[in-house]
Amino acid sequence: MDKQEFRLVQPSPKVEIHLPDERVIAGPRGAAVGDFLRLVADDLPAPLMGAVVNGELRELTYPIQLEAEVEPVTLKDSDGVRIYRRSLVFLLEVAFSDLFPDARLAVDHSVVSGGYFCHVGKHEPLTEDELRRLEARMRELVEADLPIVRSEMPLDEAIEYFRSHGHVDKVRLLKHRTKDYLTVYRLGEYLDYHHGYMVPSTGYLRWFALTPAGHGFILRFPQRDNPTQLPPMTKPSKLLATFQQYGDWLRRLGINNVGALNDAVEAGRIREIVLVSEALHEQRIAEIAAQIAAARERIQVVLIAGPSSSGKTTFSKRLAVQLLTQGISPFPLELDNYFVDRERTPRDAEGNFDFEHIDALDRERLASDVARLLNGEEVQLPHYNFKEGRSEPGEVVQLEPGQLIIMEGIHGLDPRLLPGFPLERTFRIYASALTQLNLDCHNRVSTTDTRLIRRIVRDARDRGYSAQDTISRWEAVRRGEKRWIFPFQEEADVMFNSALVYELAVLKPFAVPLLLQVPHHTPEHIEAKRLLALLEWFVPVDAALVPDDSLLREFVGGSILRDFLLWQNGMH
Repeated sequence: MDKQEFRLVQPSPKVEIHLPDERVIAGPRGAAVGDFLRLVADDLPAPLMGAVVNGELRELTYPIQLEAEVEPVTLKDSDGVRIYRRSLVFLLEVAFSDLFPDARLAVDHSVVSGGYFCHVGKHEPLTEDELRRLEARMRELVEADLPIVRSEMPLDEAIEYFRSHGHVDKVRLLKHRTKDYLTVYRLGEYLDYHHGYMVPSTGYLRWFALTPAGHGFILRFPQRDNPTQLPPMTKPSKLLATFQQYGDWLRRLGINNVGALNDAVEAGRIREIVLVSEALHEQRIAEIAAQIAAARERIQVVLIAGPSSSGKTTFSKRLAVQLLTQGISPFPLELDNYFVDRERTPRDAEGNFDFEHIDALDRERLASDVARLLNGEEVQLPHYNFKEGRSEPGEVVQLEPGQLIIMEGIHGLDPRLLPGFPLERTFRIYASALTQLNLDCHNRVSTTDTRLIRRIVRDARDRGYSAQDTISRWEAVRRGEKRWIFPFQEEADVMFNSALVYELAVLKPFAVPLLLQVPHHTPEHIEAKRLLALLEWFVPVDAALVPDDSLLREFVGGSILRDFLLWQNGMH
């Protein structure tokens, strides 16, 4: 190539961004990426919320200084959903502060139909009229399209600001922060920090509603599959009660946010926190076993379901121990052995085998085997050869008089699991890590994030998967949960919250090295970076303090229950 074709020049006033569909947009150097993407916003599948610039998640205010590869992030993407919901909480905070300056707002936990359960302190629960006024104020702020301005604040100034405004929970959290600055957002005169990115202005936040619920209210928002429509409201009575019970546990422990947990760790109280947390788990498992025993004449089958990494395996074994103390010997029937032969497995929209579909199980045979076992007959169970993808003859079993069957699996709450078997003869349990230990009153810790961190740690130890492997599979796992588990959770007779108040502090030393290995400029790196930022807030706790029968041992290893087998007197 001719040397004369190259020369030193002044930077062009224009710069280009390259989109995934190979279109190129040119614009002023230093302009915000959101201004570039406004040109194609109408072509996107959902409203624009952010952008991935050269493999890194960025806010729409991020300036484009050099040529870049840019992928729009919309309300159909998980990162876009997080940006929207986080910004919506900030909008709620500002409107609430305008109307009730002496009260305190707390954003507690998510609800299945799409929303966050919120309640107020230093004020009576909001009346319907007050709630309408609050929603109207939020809509006024949206119509004004006010800027949400990001800046960095020296940490000592931030701590003093929150102290002067009476936010004790934020002060407790920030005093453990290792960085000497804090990223904050301002809307008008109101200032707060939020764990993650925001939209550029209030005009992006058009889809929401406030609905009374229990002693608080729900901030409702759209789901990813229909990002500009609010889903119909359901009454999550059992789930709400389970969250509230966990809140009571936290109050008993005196640990109602991460700052308080960190204080307890540094004060040498963590052993007490661990012991009481585990005792509360054991108390709840004993209560469930007592409920089953009290209805023993009616109940013949116990079904356990819950999303990935809920600790269902350890829970089912600890429940079995408690049932044995009640004089009940449960027989474990493994649903995994009832998969249909590979060629009969349903396929998903992409043509891949859908192993999470309910029709991937031979439900007719399952129902028949259950009925025959309970009738005292000798039954040859199937054994599924996963390598060959077909069912083979398994063990021959016969139940002892008085034994009940216990089954754990994704479809445990689906009424279609046992065709023809009377539902009233079953006892259904929903188990999940329903985290309620938030960073502070406005920054939630997602139950999904807790489960993903659990799974990353367990997959690395038990399956040799990298954190990148686990994160790449997580979206498909979540789709299966939304289709096959969450719609049926209110069908449960009882719910078991497998969350432990101290668990992220224990998981942190295991998870951080795994997350740091996720390669840069990959989709999984964006998620790894987000999880690392979450774990930064926790003071680590030594796993040696975790009891050997703890549900947490299912993930960090060393469980005394790993090889525990139920008594199976009837096996031949």
